Amino acid sequence: MRKTSSLDADYFEGLYRGDPDPWGFETKPYEAAKYDDSIAALGDERAASALEVGCSIGVLTRRLAPLCARLTATELSPTALARARERCADLTQVEFRQARSQTDGFDGPYDLIVLSEVVYYWDDADLARVAAAIRQALSPGGRLLLVHWLGETDYPRSGDDAVAALAAHLAGFVQVERSVRRAEYRLDLWRRPAEP
Repeated sequence: MRKTSSLDADYFEGLYRGDPDPWGFETKPYEAAKYDDSIAALGDERAASALEVGCSIGVLTRRLAPLCARLTATELSPTALARARERCADLTQVEFRQARSQTDGFDGPYDLIVLSEVVYYWDDADLARVAAAIRQALSPGGRLLLVHWLGETDYPRSGDDAVAALAAHLAGFVQVERSVRRAEYRLDLWRRPAEP
C-alpha cells in the first residue's frame, strides 16, 4: 500500500539505526553503476556551489565532491549524517547539515542540485515546497540531477511519477539536457537556461 504523506526523519532514522547501510550503497552493484552513471552525466563541468539533498551515509557525496568547489550535503537522519561526516572528513569543501524539513539547505545560489533517490519520498505539498525552493536556489545556467529507482515501492510516488510531478512544477524553468533510462533506474539532467 503506497504511503500518502512524506516519509519523515523518524522513518529514516529507524532504518539507519537498524542497519548502517539499509540500501547497500557501499556494496550493491546497482548502486555503484548508478553512481558511475551520475558522475559521467555531470561530465567535466565543475560546480562552484552544489547541494546534495538526502546524502545518506555519504557514498555519492564522496564521488560528487571532486566536481564541486563547495558542496552542501543534507540528511534527515542524524545517524546517517554522522556516518557521512566520517566518510568525508578529509574533504574540506563539503559542509554537512542536519535537515529538519525537505527544503532545508536550499539557501543557494547553487549551480548544481542533486536529488538522487529522494523525490519519490515526498507528498504533493512537500514536492511543491521543494520545487519552489529549487526556483529560488538554482542559478541561471545551473543543473538539476535526478536519479530514481523504477521498481515497486510503498513510497508516496513511483520513480516515474516523482520525475513527472517535479517536471510539471518546474515547467518553463528548466530544460531537459539528458534523460537516460536503465533497467532499474532513470537519470534525468535538467538545466536552467542562462540569462541572456
